[in-house]
Amino acid sequence: MKLKSILLVDDNRADNRLHQRAIRKAGAAENVLVAKSGIQALEILQSEDKDKYPTPDLIFLDINMHPMNGWQFIEEFKKLRETLKKKTVIIIMLSTSLNPDDHQKVEDEPLISAFEDKPLTVDGLNAILTKYSKEFKTQ
Repeated sequence: MKLKSILLVDDNRADNRLHQRAIRKAGAAENVLVAKSGIQALEILQSEDKDKYPTPDLIFLDINMHPMNGWQFIEEFKKLRETLKKKTVIIIMLSTSLNPDDHQKVEDEPLISAFEDKPLTVDGLNAILTKYSKEFKTQ
């Protein structure tokens, strides 16, 4: 399955390169967008240039970023959902956090589909694409 667009939201440059490589190796997306903060991710999502910044089908979101962390991004994303029309965006928390509170928050937050440990691998990505394939196909 090849998605139109995947958005990586992480302030760690090395992680972004590694995750971009896994996405490309898997042939998982036509476009891979990278935001180095929650703020930059919101700017991408609100951009009117959909050729350059297509609305992602899938967002991989880190928790610990500055100046806006993953949880703050989710709160702002809730406000933005109206402008995304009827497009469903799958959000996967991709983090190294061992904090049990973060794992519980993911369980309690309906906008987040899953918590995955870094790094993203080709096999892990393929498992995610398979798991959510029906949701991607209905878009």
